[in-house]
Amino acid sequence: MTIDAFPRGFASDNFAGVHPRIMEAMAACNHGHAMAYGDDPITAGAKAAFNRAFGQRVTAHFVFNGTAANVLSLMAFQKSYGAVLCSDLAHLWNDESTAPDRQLGMRLIPLRTMDGKIDPAALEEALGKGHGVHGVHPVALTLTQPTEVGTLYTLEEMRTLTALAKRHGLGVHVDGARLGSAMAATGLSLKEMLVESGVDVVSFGGTKQGMLCGEAVVFLTPGIGEAFPYWQKHSMQLASKMRFISAQFEALLAEDLWIHNGRHANAMAHRLLEAVRSVPNVDIAFPSQANSVFARIPTPWLKPLQEATFFWPWDERAGLVRWMCAWDTAPQDIDRFVQTLKTFAAETRS
Repeated sequence: MTIDAFPRGFASDNFAGVHPRIMEAMAACNHGHAMAYGDDPITAGAKAAFNRAFGQRVTAHFVFNGTAANVLSLMAFQKSYGAVLCSDLAHLWNDESTAPDRQLGMRLIPLRTMDGKIDPAALEEALGKGHGVHGVHPVALTLTQPTEVGTLYTLEEMRTLTALAKRHGLGVHVDGARLGSAMAATGLSLKEMLVESGVDVVSFGGTKQGMLCGEAVVFLTPGIGEAFPYWQKHSMQLASKMRFISAQFEALLAEDLWIHNGRHANAMAHRLLEAVRSVPNVDIAFPSQANSVFARIPTPWLKPLQEATFFWPWDERAGLVRWMCAWDTAPQDIDRFVQTLKTFAAETRS
């Protein structure tokens, strides 16, 4: 059956296809039988690959999607009277529906951000509120790297926030759905950015970084998340044919493919950024430090631009849009889109 390909656009890295090396890895393990539910050598190999990537022994588990990865990561700190502190722009707060509330049974408390990053003063303020047993008790802090608006926490910023959280006894989680873009941009190792900063658990992205499906929950702190297999089964996230998710992660981690993919996506976003800077009526909204560009454009441009090259508005009423690049974004995609933008700008002036 032949299916016409959906044109590459700038809506989401979720729209991208599967990297050929990952597809090859899935095909290579598609023979014979293997133990189910992760008791197979391919899954063991993928877990060993995570140990090498983090430069120490970690505990990796594989789930189907990002919502599960984020929510089940936070199960490590779950208390019925607890709360999770997050960015007011966090995916967990804005895009996971009621899954966190339902599965965790805890309250999410959004914190003020600056360019998408949690303001340390806002975190300190939230941790300083005291109502004793009458108030909700913060038990965890979740950070997103890169942030939802394509900015990056510096190493110093990461350490400041995690240290503050640790002083108050909180666990620390990082949503790393696009972690490869962060690593490519900063040049840091996972050990430097996450382990040595005091992060306890990370949602390690697969789908947005070139996989067909699958995300990893990686516990960095020994003794945390030991009951994860029970949470995983309870939440319907235990794959029977786990080898097909594991094979993808083996390929993604091999020769740092995930960082290579992030570096390419970042480069395409930078190309887009430089090209649109000079276009009239296009104003850059946030620093573009990873694989996305946020801009404000005239609202009459939105629908016709989407018809030409699809993307999502971030705030349609304000004309705020997000243009997201992926591992397979090509220079000609950007050149074509920018030419359309320039045409709109010229028509607006005339």
